[in-house]
Amino acid sequence: MSLYFTSLNSGSNGNCYYVGNSQEAVLVDAGISCRETERRMARLGLDMGKVKAIVVSHEHVDHIRGIPVLSKKYNLPVYITEATLRHSGMQLEGRAFSATEPIRIGALEIQPFVKYHDAADPHSFLISSGQARVGVFTDIGRPCGELARYFSMCHAAFLETNYDTDMLDKGRYPVFLKNRIRGGHGHLSNNEALEVFLRHRTRHLSHVLLSHLSQDNNDPDLVHSLFTRHSNGTQIVVAGRYAETPVFHINPTEVPEPVHLPITQLPAILPQPAASRKSSAQKNRPVQTSLF
Repeated sequence: MSLYFTSLNSGSNGNCYYVGNSQEAVLVDAGISCRETERRMARLGLDMGKVKAIVVSHEHVDHIRGIPVLSKKYNLPVYITEATLRHSGMQLEGRAFSATEPIRIGALEIQPFVKYHDAADPHSFLISSGQARVGVFTDIGRPCGELARYFSMCHAAFLETNYDTDMLDKGRYPVFLKNRIRGGHGHLSNNEALEVFLRHRTRHLSHVLLSHLSQDNNDPDLVHSLFTRHSNGTQIVVAGRYAETPVFHINPTEVPEPVHLPITQLPAILPQPAASRKSSAQKNRPVQTSLF
């Protein structure tokens, strides 16, 4: 079975990704308004009636801003971990999930896995329909073994390329904020993302959407050029901060098997479970701003 996917918006001003087959779809996060979500889907010819759920990666406002209105208007279930809902401030009945088992919505299967990010209980997702697999990998403080494994299983992926190291180093941000971004629980740099791409892609990877670019610390042309030089046939697209991408389509005949190659200079380990890091996360988690 095939999958269709698009970025409706990607960046600190709002994140919302559409992935679905011909019958049903999900939104991964809904960080733009309900009205803007509707407008962008309409421009792409996508039917809101096919959206069956919203799946939430974490509680930062640029990922949840539109959820209360959108979920109520369209009676959409919201899949969200208990810790994420508790810290989100949203008043809604969520459907809890964990990384121990996939979420099933019609013919779609959504496999969550834990990631590094300064949020209560952050997750990334691999979405499958039949043989087709699309990964949503953003807001990642550092690569880990789970990211490598799931990325290598993808036919297409949204991959965070938040900042260029030199631009961040020389930029206007205060030191504490620079350290937050690059400190292992913030965001993924262009070079870190490129290493994931080069080491863990397979021949089945047809599309990579470069996502969650910083407005101040990255340049779309720079990162597009960086990845295109190494694309080897993979279509490279920058997911924008102010407009949707085209709708892309994959209809694979083979399923890539996960590969197990180490990521150099970074531990291929999982973050601690949310419960065991709760006290330090509560104490040290900074307020999310629109700077990234």
